Amino acid sequence: MHHDIHVIGGGLAGSEAAWQLAEAGLRVRLSEMRGSGDTTPAHHSSDLAELVCSNSFRSDDAESNAVGLLHQEMRALGSLILRQGDAHRVPAGSALAVDRDGFSAGVTAAVEGHSNITVVRERVDALPDGPAIVATGPLTAPTLSQSIAGETGKDALAFFDAIAPIVHRDSIDMDKAWFQSRWNKGDGTDYINCPLDKEQYHAFVAALIAGEKTEYREWENVPYFEGCMPIEVMAERGVETLRFGPMKGVGLDQPSTGRWPYAAVQLRQDNAQGTLWNIVGFQTKLKHAEQVRLFRTIPGLEKAEFARLGGLHRNTFLRSPELLDPTLRLKSRPNVRFAGQITGCEGYIESAAIGLIAGRFAAAELQGRPLPPPPVETALGALLTHITGAAEAETYQPMNVNFGLFPPIPGRTKKADRKKMYTDRAREALSGWLAAV
Repeated sequence: MHHDIHVIGGGLAGSEAAWQLAEAGLRVRLSEMRGSGDTTPAHHSSDLAELVCSNSFRSDDAESNAVGLLHQEMRALGSLILRQGDAHRVPAGSALAVDRDGFSAGVTAAVEGHSNITVVRERVDALPDGPAIVATGPLTAPTLSQSIAGETGKDALAFFDAIAPIVHRDSIDMDKAWFQSRWNKGDGTDYINCPLDKEQYHAFVAALIAGEKTEYREWENVPYFEGCMPIEVMAERGVETLRFGPMKGVGLDQPSTGRWPYAAVQLRQDNAQGTLWNIVGFQTKLKHAEQVRLFRTIPGLEKAEFARLGGLHRNTFLRSPELLDPTLRLKSRPNVRFAGQITGCEGYIESAAIGLIAGRFAAAELQGRPLPPPPVETALGALLTHITGAAEAETYQPMNVNFGLFPPIPGRTKKADRKKMYTDRAREALSGWLAAV
């Protein structure tokens, strides 16, 4: 099939971009190297939009959370990723978590079934000459990375993204663990909690710090992203650090005592059947045998069977604030747009959101109609503005969407009211933008 535009990369951003272009009536060639004999260190299948880390799209609260607001905006813009996320939702309290296999299969079926999209399993080694969107993600193939570096004249930055382990539900000892969402949000069965007393917690932290880690090579000495910090790196910051992070016990009522445990490990449902549960916040660079030994010291996980152990892979991203224009075009080569994690956004939803707007920008340009960027008061506009110029280029690091990216609410406001004011203002701004375009 002759195509109007080439989308490179079949992850969340590329799949979303291709869908938006196809829905606008454009013919799309979507190239994905997985399935052609190539893969990445993090992927396990050739499905489009495979989730390689958590199965959570995080908060779905559109009233007081920037991520939930972004969900709402993407739904309003016809997002394929949110449509499939909603279709394959699993219990997770106020968060949107999905059955990872069902979700990826749903995205794959929708994209491959669209009459305007041709999916080609191939590796692309150079930037195309025609209209294109590059959404190859944080694990871009070395040959294409070299082509991008040659075009931009800038070295790519890099950080580590750590993968959390997944446990088989029937191997968890529910005589010690219990079901409860923190502060009793959700239906009470969204999380499994494993309690640790003070002595157990301190022993765990000491063993975590002493545990055998994956050895680095020289090129791997790069900064971590704060939102995906390996658990042992957090532990090295102070013995109590984890108790104020992924192992906090507040808001959890231990059935045997009726009190909050000193510390707790939470597991979240990872598939629709409820047979797999991931250990929340336990991204790690520990060697696999060390993970099994150490995690089985956690009360309730003494006989844990792991469907997947933690891992670590390198992520690369552009210095987007100086390289991309406000519509995500490469300034030195405006026929090419970038989308997803390679632009320096962080998170599944943020990646898909940038894919969505990149697709819409490209469709508008090819069809000769104007499309101004979404207002900075919206979640999508705030994230886009950060990526394409608001961030400091020299210190640019991956960023999740958050209210800190939004213009401040003018005047004096109560802190308790501020988040609702942000979301109300964003909805009004989005409505005005949609009416204008």
